[in-house]
Amino acid sequence: MSTDNTIEGKKDGGFYKWEVLFLLWVAFWINQADRQLYNTLLGKIQASLNMSDAEAGLVGTMFCWVLAFCLLVAGYAADRFSKKWIIVASITLWSAATMISGAATSCLMFIIFRSIATGVGEGFFAPSNYATISDYHDNRTRATAMSIHTTSYYLGVILSGFVAGWIGDNWGWEHAFYIFGGVGIFWALVIVWRLKDKVEFKSKAELEEARKHKPSWLEAVKIFFTVPTAIVLTLSFVGLIFVVQGYLTWSTLYLQEKFNMSNTSAGFSAAFYMNMAAFFGILIAGYLSDKVAVKERKYRCIISSAGFILASPFIVMMGVSQELVLVFVGFAGFGFFRGFFDANIYSVLYDVIPAKYRGSATGIMQFVGFLLGAPAPWILGMLKPHLGLSLGLAMLSVVWIFFGILMLVDYKLFYAKDCARAQAIDAQS
Repeated sequence: MSTDNTIEGKKDGGFYKWEVLFLLWVAFWINQADRQLYNTLLGKIQASLNMSDAEAGLVGTMFCWVLAFCLLVAGYAADRFSKKWIIVASITLWSAATMISGAATSCLMFIIFRSIATGVGEGFFAPSNYATISDYHDNRTRATAMSIHTTSYYLGVILSGFVAGWIGDNWGWEHAFYIFGGVGIFWALVIVWRLKDKVEFKSKAELEEARKHKPSWLEAVKIFFTVPTAIVLTLSFVGLIFVVQGYLTWSTLYLQEKFNMSNTSAGFSAAFYMNMAAFFGILIAGYLSDKVAVKERKYRCIISSAGFILASPFIVMMGVSQELVLVFVGFAGFGFFRGFFDANIYSVLYDVIPAKYRGSATGIMQFVGFLLGAPAPWILGMLKPHLGLSLGLAMLSVVWIFFGILMLVDYKLFYAKDCARAQAIDAQS
């Protein structure tokens, strides 16, 4: 051991990297369950606080904007400071803010504690989280590890959709925020106990010397924006966030209004069919991605592109279908093929970005993604009185067709060259 809170890369054995994955899997599971709370309970919160559709959408959009700006800073911090303690602080802050949100009595209080405070806490989590997984999992297991990790996202949304809906129906929406926030505080303590930062240095002197030569933020930004694949992936991530945030915010209310479902049933259905299908989709795509990457890494782009394009007809189906069973088929198809892109987001990014810039690259990509993708809940909220949620949700398919084609262009023109460049820089470091 090099310090109390670090573990040397060459002495971590084969098991600890999977324990790290488990610790961060649960943390991300809590993170996504927490994030889905507001969406699941939106109808009850609107009625309780007398919020308009535009105000309700603005809370979700403001959350994404705050998240975006924090991600930009968090990515740089992940490359320079202890990822473990950033993760701990992040979980603690968002969980405390969630508990306080349960006491909100106005839209303004929700913006302060949900959009801002929770957004700051969650914003610092992702770069350190993904960079830590990448530290422990190389190209042989990275896509598989990232895919397993992302299943926690789907299960977190499902849990929140069902449990939060049930709590809201039986105890009131406020208690769901108290309970989910308390679970997060508990897991932060587990992370303090078990998670170790991974370092590749044998002595404290080597560690201190390496810290002096950490890349500057401007250097990381320059590297990022000279990699065409990173830019294409970031734009595609914008498309992912735009469609998914629009869906997550309004799908529960969509089922309630169109099919007269209860909060519990609608919350569960909106979360279960899409995310359960995505659970299987991402595992299949992650396994396939690692297999094809051994032969040719750029094939990851084809898998990502296929996910966008094949999901698009199902997005239309879930929006325009008049039969509930067809809506559920649309949810499932949307989720299954969405998993093909999710499985490769960070594997593609880390293939083309040198290792020492990966935390910053994660922050930059997520910053742009959430900044530009965030308006979807607000836009759909403003369009709802004029077009309705059915047409609004169906129109989201156009976004994914466009970015599916863009990923194919990257496969043809840029990906192989960007991979080779990143490997050359890593070899020199």
